[in-house]
Amino acid sequence: MPTDRQRREAQRRRLKRQQQRRTQQSARHRRNSLIVSVIGVLIVAGIVASVLVATTNDSSTPAAGGSTTPTTIVPTPTTSVTPPPTDPYPCSWTPSGNAARQVTPPATPTPPKTGKVNMLVSTSEGAMTFQLDRSLAPCAVASFVSLAQQNYYSQTSCHRLTTTGFYVLQCGDPLATGLGGPGYTIPDEATGNEEYPAGTIAMARTANPHSGGSQFFIVYKNSPELQQGLGALQYTVFGKVTSGLNVVDKVAAQGAPNGDGKPNLPLTLNSVALVE
Repeated sequence: MPTDRQRREAQRRRLKRQQQRRTQQSARHRRNSLIVSVIGVLIVAGIVASVLVATTNDSSTPAAGGSTTPTTIVPTPTTSVTPPPTDPYPCSWTPSGNAARQVTPPATPTPPKTGKVNMLVSTSEGAMTFQLDRSLAPCAVASFVSLAQQNYYSQTSCHRLTTTGFYVLQCGDPLATGLGGPGYTIPDEATGNEEYPAGTIAMARTANPHSGGSQFFIVYKNSPELQQGLGALQYTVFGKVTSGLNVVDKVAAQGAPNGDGKPNLPLTLNSVALVE
């Protein structure tokens, strides 16, 4: 029969074994909790990575063969530092994306820098006359005339109308999506002193310098908000509407969805021809 001392020692051994088991169970519990936490972090990281990939692969960038042609004009004033003005002449016709219609750039990088050119624009709502000024932007004028002579603008629809803040009708994309261009870009020719009264014709472009192509906009109501203090990155003014601005007024009167989009009254440029 065990003595009291033996019983006490046996009880101490049982307590020690129980304590060891509890310690081991606690260690296993901590280890399992850590594993679950790590798995949770990895899952969250995977979700975040997926979101970032989806964001960076957003399809809102121009899709016309990687073209950098304008999808919009940017009216919000900015205080960003702009590069110093550089002489854009001789003109550079820089290949860019796939052409919405097959055309060739102007034949020479040194077009005339003086004189004015008149263009007759036949539209679905009446005729307009553009007077282009080489002294303002010889490269833009040369490209516009060249595209018109190759029928690039014929049977194209103006794709954007804005009716709040600034007032323009944007045209010149055969795709009528804002993504189409001639397959080349032209240099910016702004000086920073541009103004945008009603009747102004200016080149559209992206936020990147020297990204204008074929798209242009007509200002149908004075739009000082287009003056953004951008220096050489202002929108290049290259002419004015000398007759038929009421055609654009008619389109503007019908508005656009949310004040910025395809005009409710479609306007087709039937032909754009040089007036000899």
